[in-house]
Amino acid sequence: MAAHAAPPLPAPNYDESAVGEVVLPDPLRGPDGTVVTTADAWRRVARPHQLALLETHVYGRRLPPRPVTVADGGVEEVAVSLAGGLPATRVQARLRLGDGPNARLVDVLLYLPRGATRAASPGPAGGGPGRVPVFLELNFRGNHAQHGDPGIRLSTSWMPKDDAAGIVDHRATEASRGVNARRWPVEALVGRGFGMATAYCGDIFPDRADGRPDSVLVSLGRPVDGALPPDEPGAIGAWAWGLSRILDWLVTLPEVDPARVAVVGHSRLGKTALWAGACDERFAMVVSNNSGCGGAALSRRNFGETVAVITERFPHWFCPAFAGYAGRERELPCDQHTLLAMAAPRPLYVSSATEDLWADPRGEFLAAVAASPAWRLFGLEGLDAAVPPRPDESIGDRVGYHTRTGAHDILLEDWTFFTDFATRTIPAAR
Repeated sequence: MAAHAAPPLPAPNYDESAVGEVVLPDPLRGPDGTVVTTADAWRRVARPHQLALLETHVYGRRLPPRPVTVADGGVEEVAVSLAGGLPATRVQARLRLGDGPNARLVDVLLYLPRGATRAASPGPAGGGPGRVPVFLELNFRGNHAQHGDPGIRLSTSWMPKDDAAGIVDHRATEASRGVNARRWPVEALVGRGFGMATAYCGDIFPDRADGRPDSVLVSLGRPVDGALPPDEPGAIGAWAWGLSRILDWLVTLPEVDPARVAVVGHSRLGKTALWAGACDERFAMVVSNNSGCGGAALSRRNFGETVAVITERFPHWFCPAFAGYAGRERELPCDQHTLLAMAAPRPLYVSSATEDLWADPRGEFLAAVAASPAWRLFGLEGLDAAVPPRPDESIGDRVGYHTRTGAHDILLEDWTFFTDFATRTIPAAR
């Protein structure tokens, strides 16, 4: 008997009038239905409950910590001169995540302002030598694609084929050096006193539906084939876990301020940054850029990408339970404002793009507004706005937001807002 083809996915809705009324679950509600009113009750009761809902229905159970060691070859530190003669230190390390025979190796690239030392920082970013704040993110095409520096090691990992980007037969070539440099403005951030750290997401979990057997999940004893438990984590859970393990290493470096490491992500890696920030409160600031469905955008809004589409196209990103809410998003016991609230009371920044309707910029803005009561429990102001700001204008106190003019990307304009926000909200200890 012939198998029946899956029904076609509905065309995306870009008509705001067709969204309808959206009623969100209260992110301050505890397991007995009581809405908490204090910061202490949030930490003890509501936050653990809401985090468990996200684990069960969206991202899968949190993965346990494992030891992180530097693999053979040690850590390479080289003094470099970046564009414009900017002095910096380039650090490269190959980390072993875990201690079992199947532990994955991950290459980490870090640029630091020259003169960063183990001395206490004298002031905010850019104020001179001392331990520096660092932005940590995962990338899509290998560390070498993030900057044109020829000293960056060329990745040997599997990558999605992209001849135009110099990725041939699923492997990087020299032609792929610097192809994503527009997304990682090292000179601008190092010049302001920030460190920039990155690693290739495919070192942790190759971004393909059959990537589980080649991911960190093997060494963690998680199932890699067959029917998976409903709350079994996928790529986003693995990538978030990898960010925490890289953080384990970063905070051991004498040049890095362990209290000022911010996690950043774009697109699917923006979803990852939000989940990493929810699971690991050591991240001092959480930044999501154009993260859309399953990231900062509300699932209950029928606008742009939907749960049905994302789980059909990328079934390996989320836990299996999430796909069960396709077409019935309003039955979810949580929504993406719940995820954003997990950052409280730490600074949170959400950014969108005017042309990126697929990611639902308005849904991202509304989620940030709806998450803001979590900050108010701590006497802090979140995002208190009735309408989104004008394009290229940043608003918000401890929850920041902007919509950049342009398409789905992360550019210098975005990073400038991130660094301004970080300088204001996570200043150096005095």
